[in-house]
Amino acid sequence: MRILHVFTQPRSGGGSVRTSLLTVDLCRANGIDTELFTRRSIDVPEGLAGRLAAATGAIHSPRSLREFADCLDRFRPDLVHASELFPLISPAVIRLCGLRRIPVVMTCDDFHLTCPVRTHYRRGSVCTRCTERGEHWAVLLNCRDNFPESLVNAAHSALIRLLGLYRKHVTLFVTGSPFARDWLVRHAGLDRDRIAVLPYPLTEYAAAPADPAAGTYVAFAGRMVPEKGIDILLQAGEIAGLPVKLSRNEHHFCTVDLPPGTEVVVTRGREDLSAFYRGARILAVPSRWFETFGMVGAEAMGHGIPVVASRLGALTDLVRDGQDGLLFEPGNAVDLAAKLRLLWDDPVLCRRLGLAGWEKASRWTTGAYFEALMDVYRQAGSMAC
Repeated sequence: MRILHVFTQPRSGGGSVRTSLLTVDLCRANGIDTELFTRRSIDVPEGLAGRLAAATGAIHSPRSLREFADCLDRFRPDLVHASELFPLISPAVIRLCGLRRIPVVMTCDDFHLTCPVRTHYRRGSVCTRCTERGEHWAVLLNCRDNFPESLVNAAHSALIRLLGLYRKHVTLFVTGSPFARDWLVRHAGLDRDRIAVLPYPLTEYAAAPADPAAGTYVAFAGRMVPEKGIDILLQAGEIAGLPVKLSRNEHHFCTVDLPPGTEVVVTRGREDLSAFYRGARILAVPSRWFETFGMVGAEAMGHGIPVVASRLGALTDLVRDGQDGLLFEPGNAVDLAAKLRLLWDDPVLCRRLGLAGWEKASRWTTGAYFEALMDVYRQAGSMAC
């Protein structure tokens, strides 16, 4: 089997591109003949010239289409695995695969099929206006807080929907959770039997769980952006009188204002992040947006640290309330504070939920992920025949 992987790597990094690169590595490590067609946002020049190049490429990029066609001619893949193409790879590459009768698997690790800005989040709350009323609302509401960028995002999303580029030419879609699958069925009009649920893999699964009752802080890990609800966690920590530590990767941006004295741990690799998880008593995932899986929650579970998450989107698939973690009302700092305090004051409950989460995380190892991925590839190949 010859697999061609295609995706754009954003400047901000994140779990989606990490999973895409890991997927490439796993294919190669398991003897799959693998090629990578990728573009990196970091290579686009800063300033107006770079923005214009990215904007035009998002709608149609003859260069990326030509280079992709050359890659197909040279590598002759049996299957193409795509994820996020925006903004540097023309969405027309998917149509080209269809015309050549090459099956396509597309991973949907955000909401790019139903939201021009991919998060269904706008200024503090969930937003589904474009899904219900049309992509032009992303421009009218200036969802990117930059009218040219909002216009490009809206045009890109409308182009894909109106031309049916993905609906017609993607053989099988992949999501990380049942919630994300059901969302695509209801709001993108996809058939359920064309969507496979494949939880994202953990690069580390601890041989033994940590003792969360010995942890000394409530942890947050991930991108520091408004939709992650960091402000809610900091309020909850104040209400509950508990120490909160935030962690971000050294390459990730911080686009939220943090109060003076907020403790931030900058991690430079997996060892740093693992140590951060294992020093915590609880990991909080206070997201204000749906999430499609909840990778940091899964990673904490892989170390035996109990998770308290918003009762929202895919987080309700990740955490079974009262069994392997706790859920709280989204955006409610008082409810979050109560759940944090409950776990902090009850070491028995803390250990029980942490152990249950650790056992659950055994399903998300890289080995299990690769086996399931091969099943997806085989299914896509048979569907295309």
